[in-house]
Amino acid sequence: MAVAIASTPDCWDPGQYERFRDERSQPFYDLAALVRRAPAMRVADLGCGTGELTHWLHRQLKARRTTGYDSSPAMLARATTLGSECLGFEQADIGTWSPPAGSLDLVFSNAAVHWVPGHRDLLPRLREALAPGGQLAIQVPANFDHPSHVVASEVAREPTFRDALGGYTRESYVLAPEAYSALLHRCEFREQHVRLQVYGHLLESSAGVVEWVKGTLLTDYRKRMPPELYDRFLARFRELLLPKLSGERPYFYPFKRILMWGRLAT
Repeated sequence: MAVAIASTPDCWDPGQYERFRDERSQPFYDLAALVRRAPAMRVADLGCGTGELTHWLHRQLKARRTTGYDSSPAMLARATTLGSECLGFEQADIGTWSPPAGSLDLVFSNAAVHWVPGHRDLLPRLREALAPGGQLAIQVPANFDHPSHVVASEVAREPTFRDALGGYTRESYVLAPEAYSALLHRCEFREQHVRLQVYGHLLESSAGVVEWVKGTLLTDYRKRMPPELYDRFLARFRELLLPKLSGERPYFYPFKRILMWGRLAT
């Protein structure tokens, strides 16, 4: 799910993101399967993207009220078409989002909070939004050691791009699974489930990895440079990445993700 930085241009492209709709959706469903359904739940979906999966979650839980939050206007333009009296969508930055204490029964976030630094501070803040018996369900990508991410950082450090980016390279804010487990314990979640899962995706060729990260990781570089320079960045990225990947067709793309769930005492 897309969450851009509110103060920078919106570079999220819903069409590019959804080129791999089925592959990106399965972790959402797996995360939702961890949630314990309760009557009349009040739900927040952080990083709702285009809203289709938020709509599914709302119906699946038969929630009293679900609100999807995202900071990308392009994504929200699609999401708002799915709104109803009990399902709404709002623009917000997860990094500063702070609802009234105890106002929610479920805070749900699929592939979004990895854009936000400081998870040891973020999770306690999200926990404060939960009522007694409330649940926290989060999924984050954990694939930052894959060549696709490593090469992006290498290209960003090349002089041509380093100057335009002001020395910026995308860093991972994601913790180890055991760190999240300990954090959930410190946040007083009496029940928890944390796992690292590898999702295997069959892409037409290794070039599909470029298309995959164009919809996610590379947006962080795209928004920080002029379009013509980004085109050069993308060409250089492709040039360095593809020789590091297998030339097999189809190409098997293993993608690691962390799924975590916790429930407070009633």
